Amino acid sequence: MSLPPEKATELKQIIHDHLIKMDIHGKIRDVLAETVRGDGHHGQRSLSEEDFIHALQRRGIVDDVMKDLHFTNVDVSHTEADTVNKSATRFVDKNITQLKTTNISPLRRYLYLQVLGGKAFLEHLQEPEPLPGQVCSTFTLHLYFRNQRFRSKPVPCACEPDLQEGFLLEVHRDGPGDASKMADATTMLSICDPVHMVLIKTDTSGDTTLVSSYFLDWRTVLSAPNGKNGVSVELLGVGSECKVPAGVLNLKLELYPPLTETLSPDVIATQQSLERRKTAEKERLFLVYAKQWWQEFLEIRPSHQSKLVKIFAQDENGVNRPVCSYIRVLRAGRLLESPRQAARFVSLLAQERAPMVGGGVRQEQWCSMMAFLCRNKGECEDHATLLCSLLLGFGLDAYVCVGTQAKNIPHTWVMTCGTDGSITFWESFTAHRYLHRPIDPDAPPMVPQPKPTHPYRTLGCVFNHKTFLANCQPSDAVELCVFDFTDGSRWKAMSEEAVRSVCAPGSTSSLPPTPPLCSPSIVPNEASNQLELEMRYLLAEHRKDLGLATVWDDHLSYLLSAALSAYELERSTGVSCGNEEFQDAVRRAVPDGHTFKGFPIHFLHRNARRAFATCLRSPFCEEIVCCRGDHVRLAVRVRVFAYPESACAVWIMFACKYRSVL
Repeated sequence: MSLPPEKATELKQIIHDHLIKMDIHGKIRDVLAETVRGDGHHGQRSLSEEDFIHALQRRGIVDDVMKDLHFTNVDVSHTEADTVNKSATRFVDKNITQLKTTNISPLRRYLYLQVLGGKAFLEHLQEPEPLPGQVCSTFTLHLYFRNQRFRSKPVPCACEPDLQEGFLLEVHRDGPGDASKMADATTMLSICDPVHMVLIKTDTSGDTTLVSSYFLDWRTVLSAPNGKNGVSVELLGVGSECKVPAGVLNLKLELYPPLTETLSPDVIATQQSLERRKTAEKERLFLVYAKQWWQEFLEIRPSHQSKLVKIFAQDENGVNRPVCSYIRVLRAGRLLESPRQAARFVSLLAQERAPMVGGGVRQEQWCSMMAFLCRNKGECEDHATLLCSLLLGFGLDAYVCVGTQAKNIPHTWVMTCGTDGSITFWESFTAHRYLHRPIDPDAPPMVPQPKPTHPYRTLGCVFNHKTFLANCQPSDAVELCVFDFTDGSRWKAMSEEAVRSVCAPGSTSSLPPTPPLCSPSIVPNEASNQLELEMRYLLAEHRKDLGLATVWDDHLSYLLSAALSAYELERSTGVSCGNEEFQDAVRRAVPDGHTFKGFPIHFLHRNARRAFATCLRSPFCEEIVCCRGDHVRLAVRVRVFAYPESACAVWIMFACKYRSVL
């Protein structure tokens, strides 16, 4: 739930007027008097707030209020809608500023987090004020708290960005049967889950940059006298700039309904200190164990010193974490239907190395899952850990592999072990799958050996959320590896108990929680139509510049849909089908004596100009776009396939038919 301040004020006024109209104060007084009289017959027990709320519910007062109170979806003004449509953030849907009905239970506790603007974003100090309708870089704030995700409206980048948002976070209990009970102060004090805030910058071309990743401990509001607490949080940069301030956000925290009794600030500080000490002790013990385990591994064979055995990795905030903590069992609900579709989704997230200033050795940076999903792109490690988490959610025995590929370049990929002993490698960048067929080095020279189909060369270690194994075989070449993890002479395992002590969910307060996936943020049909219109315009303008007329064949354009659908189906399932029907339809649509040419291409974005410029770099596409001849007819078809988060697969096909002249 996200409302601008003026809408929130309007909403409060509507509710206030409605309550006065139905004489809510008189009804409450009647129920209160009746409840007090009833309690008088049962001794001198004091009347609690919970007793009074139950009395209101029994009399149906709450139901009457909610039944008569209706909110209709309120569309934004045309000016505001136009601004959203012209925004550079391609993934923001048109309905982001609509008000929708939200069910608020009177028996639940809520944390209302208001963002009251930002300041000191000095990188944008010299940035001019954007003109109305001008495309500019924007900031978007993403929040995650206890299985709830929110996103602000994009605002223009500035030294003092106008981030004015309100987010209603439900604070619920974890115990069985406790989800419907209101959390009291003591219960909320024990909830150490932070509010994960991720700030993303989107430039005018639609490229995203991770500005900051911040974990907010919201429990200071438990000691606020009136249940309201204003805080200013300093956001730090990421990667090599993790110690440099990026800016400041002004926040206001408020509990609904307010606590009857607040906690002492000393109690909250003591609880936080205990959690930090407990986490530090667990991390210290694991570090001592990891050092001892590493020494034992080196004593097996001196050459192990050069193997890629990755025990710790730095996250976006420069914090060293065990690699196993980057993986969780992640279930996608109904957003993804199969492991192969999950691999397709991960491959649609763009790949990009973490930016760095200057030359030298590249600084490695693994991202928390929330930061990776919000940024919508990352390194091979981010893709591999997300894919492994999803495959574990689908019930597969999945591991992340750390090794090298061609030219000895470090790389990570995913491996699954079948119940029949089969080993399958999954490339997270492409969704390609490779069946591992090991070579027997002791076989006679005349015996044919399988040739590896995968691009991987060496393998140093494998791990998932509860297992870490280092490769201690004489050769770390992938084609020679035997994946029998129970064989201690081939794989040195870490203690599962040691891994669990710092990597299991809830084991330490420093572990970032794993967010659920969000449903697609675009409507495929609308996005396909819009992009196709833009591509038609660009193609016609290009031909016009060449002095060529453009005549469209709408029927031929429609026929191309079948091919694009088949291409995406093959990418997501590995099964090719529908090609025969497409070829037959094209033969019927192209008269005798005519020639047909088609050029399909795939993109991860919906920027029409970027896509068209890329297409023209292909001589095959240019031949179609610039086709000259007799009775030339052109066709273009666009299909946008939506996936979770902001991921999408964009297929474009250009085609032409013309009369062949010998």
